[in-house]
Amino acid sequence: MAAGRIVLGIESSCDETGAGIVSEGRLLAHAVASSMDEHARFGGVVPEIAARAHLHALNPVVREALDQAGLRFADIDAVAVTTGPGLSGALQVGLAGAKTLAYALGAPLYGVHHLAGHVAADTLEHGPLPDPCVVLIVSGGHTSLLLVRDLVRDPILHLGDTVDDAAGECFDKVARVFGLPYPGGPAIDRAARGGDPAAVAFPRPLTGPRDDPYAFSFSGLKTAAARWAERHGDTPLPVADGAASLQEAVADVLTRKALAACAAYGVSTLVVVGGVAANSRVRALAEERCAAAGIALRVPRRGLCTDNGAMIAAVGDLLVCSGAEPAPLEVSIAPSAPLEYAALRPVAAGSPPALAGAA
Repeated sequence: MAAGRIVLGIESSCDETGAGIVSEGRLLAHAVASSMDEHARFGGVVPEIAARAHLHALNPVVREALDQAGLRFADIDAVAVTTGPGLSGALQVGLAGAKTLAYALGAPLYGVHHLAGHVAADTLEHGPLPDPCVVLIVSGGHTSLLLVRDLVRDPILHLGDTVDDAAGECFDKVARVFGLPYPGGPAIDRAARGGDPAAVAFPRPLTGPRDDPYAFSFSGLKTAAARWAERHGDTPLPVADGAASLQEAVADVLTRKALAACAAYGVSTLVVVGGVAANSRVRALAEERCAAAGIALRVPRRGLCTDNGAMIAAVGDLLVCSGAEPAPLEVSIAPSAPLEYAALRPVAAGSPPALAGAA
């Protein structure tokens, strides 16, 4: 593909419809439509509502991104789209739209793993990733420690993953117990500003000497917070103290394990990405501990931490630059795909073979 390539990225794995445009590592446009308000009254994401919201938002979001960049559809050289993991119906909407655009434009299509997109989001803020680096992904459904070399050429090594509730799930579920609104992460962060992080001695799961040093578990912390709230009975719940103490426990575990991984693997850069990377205490404690350990810390700005199309375009841009093969025409979705490579090109069982020469 010629120099000056322009890649459109589409993200629709959950409750945010995103379109981003990237050219040679530069972010040209970034538009997001969220259906979060429609899910709030249910206390969590409703898959059918999310899919319908993507149907309504996809075209306007793509056009908004093009307008931001001052581009036309004909200027797009490649299309990248999230093919997993995520909600099945939501992923199908994004993939259908991306296939349509790629076919109409005669442009190659690239399937992207959603979590690799979160990693690539940092490149839009700070440039190419160091080789190697340790990446901490913290989002609503995922908490993982990764060793990353070349993001789009090399396999991604999992050092540890969540064994039950991810950090974001813990925030969402405890927020409901505390009487805070959905989504729980931002609500906990706001409530914690007026609280004492040492007020409640919440546990630090999987930090004992015999525990897996890089695995995460936040189910027990969630339960401990719920039991603490129940013990107050009819007396007013000190929500600010509870939120601050919960947030401190989560931030402590995340940063403690991430720094341990950097030390064990001799890595001098930690990258923290995902929706929970927007949490103020996680960012502050990561900065404090990385500075003390002589580790360079990279965290994208908050708008690039949550789900967005720019991060998918960033992976697409790297794939194009590396000369990676585009996805076949019959590429499908993989709602539960593990993160092994940045490119994700699953084909549904029973699909016809690709036509010779098909991109």
